Amino acid sequence: MQIHKNIIVKGSKGLPISLDIFYKRTGKAKPIIVFSHGFKGFKDWGHYDLVAKTFAEQGFVFVKFNFSHNGTTPQHLIDFVDLEAFGNNNYSIEMDDLGRVLDYILEKQPYLLDKELDKQLFLIGHSRGGGITLLKGVEDVRVTGIITWGSVLTFDKFMAGIPLEAWKVENVFFTINARTDQKMPLYYQLYEDYIANYARLDMKQAAKNIEKPWLILHGQEDDVVLPTDAEELHRWQPQSQLVFIASGDHTFGGSHPWTADVLPEPCAAAITATIAFIQSTIQV
Repeated sequence: MQIHKNIIVKGSKGLPISLDIFYKRTGKAKPIIVFSHGFKGFKDWGHYDLVAKTFAEQGFVFVKFNFSHNGTTPQHLIDFVDLEAFGNNNYSIEMDDLGRVLDYILEKQPYLLDKELDKQLFLIGHSRGGGITLLKGVEDVRVTGIITWGSVLTFDKFMAGIPLEAWKVENVFFTINARTDQKMPLYYQLYEDYIANYARLDMKQAAKNIEKPWLILHGQEDDVVLPTDAEELHRWQPQSQLVFIASGDHTFGGSHPWTADVLPEPCAAAITATIAFIQSTIQV
């Protein structure tokens, strides 16, 4: 197993993106999977290394990364130490960061031999990262297929609990991290960026316009993003595939930290369904 951890790529606004690559060197070209974490997430959260190893064992190049403004730093990969960056994050930055990651993997990185790298590229995104994955997958011609895990329905709905007028006046809304008990700022620029770039960030329109294979994967027991949201995404694009994971919650059984050396069963089922979908779309 080839594992290259904590590679630094320059983010779209200058802050660093930390990136991991997992694959087995076989001398044969392998499809690429790029995984985007969700809100208050990071690439080393919970069982994500096990997820990466599992995909690599099954013949994929698996890439996971930290969005440049997710609140972690290369020196503190699992702690939210840069809350100013977190507060100044927005959807456009994450879209552009994902583009930088794709550029690096497909054009610039020194860790994969050419014969190991297939140009068939699949994006997986969890929760808010699912929205970013959907939008970037539609926008970027290099993407072969899209997989969303527990994706948000729209960014409008994601921000629905924030009182807009007070947010504008005070310029900040604090969200509590239930795991760390931190008060994490969201500056009003998040909303301003969304409105200014609405055509690019409109998930409903992207879903209707998508012409690539799309797997909507959701936990049946998800109480963070409800299964009805997954059904709505599927209604917007009936050509998508909708799969529910029995007993799956929002993190498909994962938690942080994850000390077991095996995947939670719902996550293993999610990976099995994802691989079956990718294999059904791969062009030989």
